[in-house]
Amino acid sequence: MAGSEGFEPESDRVTRQLRDDILDGVRRPGSRLVERELAAELGVSRLPVRDALKALVGEGLVTPRPRTWAVVREFSDTDVSDLDEVRSALETLTFRLAAQRRTRAGLERLRADVDAELRAARSGDAVRARRAAADFHETVTSLAANELLSELERTLRSRMRWLLGQHDDLPAVAEEHEDLYDAIAARDVPRVEHLVAEHLETGRSAAAAHRRHSSRN
Repeated sequence: MAGSEGFEPESDRVTRQLRDDILDGVRRPGSRLVERELAAELGVSRLPVRDALKALVGEGLVTPRPRTWAVVREFSDTDVSDLDEVRSALETLTFRLAAQRRTRAGLERLRADVDAELRAARSGDAVRARRAAADFHETVTSLAANELLSELERTLRSRMRWLLGQHDDLPAVAEEHEDLYDAIAARDVPRVEHLVAEHLETGRSAAAAHRRHSSRN
């Protein structure tokens, strides 16, 4: 239909805005999300806000409360441990398949993700660096060329993006991603598996340090 290109339903736009606010740290864990207040803030009716909150509950980023409000989810240590276990299993498989099945076009997308992350990390732009880091992981999933794996990634995407954002050493993470890119490009499966194991351990340590720092502030 003419004029429909680029159209985004209001509920989708509100969902995207609130999701980004949560993942970027604008709306902190435990923050109240009240339909009436959000509608006024975002300049929309309460219906798209209500739909957005339902969607974000389904994504695991929001905890519902009675009636017309919710809170930004506060991930417990158990939640983080559970996410890390699932991430470890999925990423070990995903990166191995990506190294075996990567295409030239896929590598170009992955290189663009790494370059964007490196630029943002070196300039100290934490939001852009973390978004690019999450994009890198999603592109690796697409290179794995396994539809069921992609389906699982989409289901867990928001929670995994949250987990991947629990680090503060932006240049170090970007450099690990560059090493992984090089190994995938070379189809060096043993090196990919070694680097993934190191990357996962770095992520655990960084997340623990990030949570300790956040709890003191």
